[in-house]
Amino acid sequence: KDYQLISGGTDTHVILIDLTNKNVTGKSAENALEKAGITVNKNMIPFDKRSPFITSGIRIGTPAITTRGMSSDEMALIVKLIDDIINDVDNEDIINKTRSTVRSLCKSFPIYSELHK
Repeated sequence: KDYQLISGGTDTHVILIDLTNKNVTGKSAENALEKAGITVNKNMIPFDKRSPFITSGIRIGTPAITTRGMSSDEMALIVKLIDDIINDVDNEDIINKTRSTVRSLCKSFPIYSELHK
């Protein structure tokens, strides 16, 4: 998907993504993804030219995904959803469609599923 991952990959459960080549700020990506039900944090990247309030990157953590029992198949879908929004942060149709998919995915993988039996 042509993203630059800081440190070259996933050394930990946290992924820091440089959005510079996507022509979108961390703040606008964070806001659009939040509307769609995907929580990320805007984050500065090394040598960031943008302020800490705007940023050129986002940080994603995987514990919420793995705690629900999601696997690489669901992660591939989540990557696609994030990519769709980052490529068009102002497109409300994409945001709404993504929010619906996120809700369905979360319903399929509830938190503390043993309490719902």
